Amino acid sequence: MLVAVAGNIGSGKTTLTTLLAKHYNWETHFEDVDENPYLNDFYNDMQRWSFNLQVYYMTSRISKIQEINASGKATIQDRTLYEDAYIFAPNLHSMGLMTTRDFETYFSLFKLQETFIQPPDLLIYLRASVPTLVNQIQKRGRDYEESIRLDYLKRLNERYEAWISTYDQGKILIVDVDNNNFSEKAEDLGKIINGIDAELHGLFESK
Repeated sequence: MLVAVAGNIGSGKTTLTTLLAKHYNWETHFEDVDENPYLNDFYNDMQRWSFNLQVYYMTSRISKIQEINASGKATIQDRTLYEDAYIFAPNLHSMGLMTTRDFETYFSLFKLQETFIQPPDLLIYLRASVPTLVNQIQKRGRDYEESIRLDYLKRLNERYEAWISTYDQGKILIVDVDNNNFSEKAEDLGKIINGIDAELHGLFESK
């Protein structure tokens, strides 16, 4: 079984992934942030490094999905392959930060890889407003995120909402981060766990 956590930068994906893994005793797969060789360069010069960054993420996520499938263990994953393809890469293209040639090459590669990848059994989407994202980004204080622009976060949010509104790959649970402080309140985390239990019970019943 694979559960995936999706959401914009600063929405709390890593925190929720950690908390749920502890609660359910699931294996974890986190986004490769600290060891990403392109991230610092990307935030300093998005146009130059956007294609490299997206190909790196695609390679990394496909590798992790293969590891998950091979392990046979219940796993929760921080961020999905779909977010790169339907949100980050097209956003970079629309902002003029990725050429049409590079975007078309990237998306063709994604569509090819998608045929070999099983979607998550449950997708948890963390919905958050831009002010909430900014507040949480500032709290964690990552140097390379200091230069993220508000309009960039806003564009990503719009694309997330468009993607989620048409997502049909499997079960989905939406969490309103503006009104759910799961990182600090056990009661709020409990609400998410109850929602997951309800979705997974139906999932097991259908198999």
